[in-house]
Amino acid sequence: MEMIKPARVRVAPSPTGYTHLATGRVALYNYLFARQTGGQFIFRLEDTDRRRYIPGAEEEMIKSLHWLGLDWDEGVDVGGPYGPYRQTERKEIYQDYARKLIESGHAYYCFCTPERLDGKRKEQMARKENPRYDGTCRNIDPAEAARRAESSERHVVRFRVPESGSITAYDMLRGEITVENQALDDMILIRSDGLAIYHLAAMVDDHEMKITHVLRGSEWLPTFPLHAHIIRAFGWEEPVFIHLSVFLKPSGKGKMSKRESSSLAIDGYSIFLKDMQNLGYLPEAVVNWIALMGWSYDDHTEFFSMDDLVEKFNLAGLNPSPAAINFSKLDHFNGLHIRNLSTERLAEAVKPFLINAGYVVDEVKLLQMMPIIRERLVTLDDIIPFGGFFFKDEVNPITEELIGNKMSAGDSVSVLHRVLEVLAKHSGQKLIEAEPELRSLAETMGFGVGQVFGIMRVAVTGQKVSPPLFESMEIIGLATVTKRLEQAIELLEKYPQ
Repeated sequence: MEMIKPARVRVAPSPTGYTHLATGRVALYNYLFARQTGGQFIFRLEDTDRRRYIPGAEEEMIKSLHWLGLDWDEGVDVGGPYGPYRQTERKEIYQDYARKLIESGHAYYCFCTPERLDGKRKEQMARKENPRYDGTCRNIDPAEAARRAESSERHVVRFRVPESGSITAYDMLRGEITVENQALDDMILIRSDGLAIYHLAAMVDDHEMKITHVLRGSEWLPTFPLHAHIIRAFGWEEPVFIHLSVFLKPSGKGKMSKRESSSLAIDGYSIFLKDMQNLGYLPEAVVNWIALMGWSYDDHTEFFSMDDLVEKFNLAGLNPSPAAINFSKLDHFNGLHIRNLSTERLAEAVKPFLINAGYVVDEVKLLQMMPIIRERLVTLDDIIPFGGFFFKDEVNPITEELIGNKMSAGDSVSVLHRVLEVLAKHSGQKLIEAEPELRSLAETMGFGVGQVFGIMRVAVTGQKVSPPLFESMEIIGLATVTKRLEQAIELLEKYPQ
């Protein structure tokens, strides 16, 4: 078997908003590949677009990716031998490389004003042409251009795309991508404020940081040929490029975008990692879910822990086909991973949701609850409707719900009095041992077991749906159960007959 060489890979988000699923998946795939090959995973910030920069976004990204279970060997917060890892701190590095491209004839200074460029763009669109730079500054004498630039005349630096021929770039998932050079634009590399554009900065960073594989979003496919041009203009070895599949809306129609977040929120979902944590999703489940949106191991395995993924992930399993975001599948995975947690870990995971809802949490009771409530949880915040009653002083049931099916309020009162008599005999014993006698009681009184137990459930839990009744009563304790049954009787006795 051929040994895979250690890979150096990176995730390089822009701090322009909350961390969303696509960034999480790019980070995950890079992390898995680095760990599997014994290589290095790098966290780099592409923050040169200052107009879209959002304060606090960097900290949120680090926190969200750590929440997923990812860590990195080098990066903005941990340092490393190839820093700085923040692009705004590498301004002079990019300018030096831009000068090298100018000197070799692969780039040039452009002095066109924004007004002129806007006018040309409108003229081209009126002629139904694709807007692009018209090449006005391509042919300025290099010495004159250098003099004008050095005299502080406002300018940018553009890449000089060959006027003829074509370029073939290679994507591991899609094979050779050939584009006629005439179809490419002379894109800006350095803006007038001296900051580099992604097209130059990312290629320089990948080279200087010795990146071997670039796993990134497919939104970079249109400019991939330009990136190949830049790398080859320097004569560098090209990393392996892998453009991952597009995320589609849940409907499968159209690309998923941040703009869809408000409509998803109506259904209790989100594409942002920080929201997923607040909505009660486990990081293990989110990792499992996004790993399988664009990658597969075989046609039947669906449950993966992070260790499983590190062992089994491979680039050959990646699929370029668009992947529709399926939140029902996320719920499914979350249920699987909840049931895979130890009792202690599950209790620890649900506790913050109970506290945030205002409950004072009894640790012993919380641990006792987990085995009977685990199967009912889809998200961690389901602990509130399914288990909040364990921590309430009073449950305040709806009186009408205390009346058994096809029974009167008086019938229900009679049932609850007899139930109290039976439970009193079981003081000091496990309450679950009272179940057979209460089943016999229902038959003796001429009612169905479902009618009697249904009244008890509402009285004890305050709700019509709950975890197993007698196991719940055991955890609540006889004293509290008795008190709640007596309060239910009081409510029923006040009810109009």
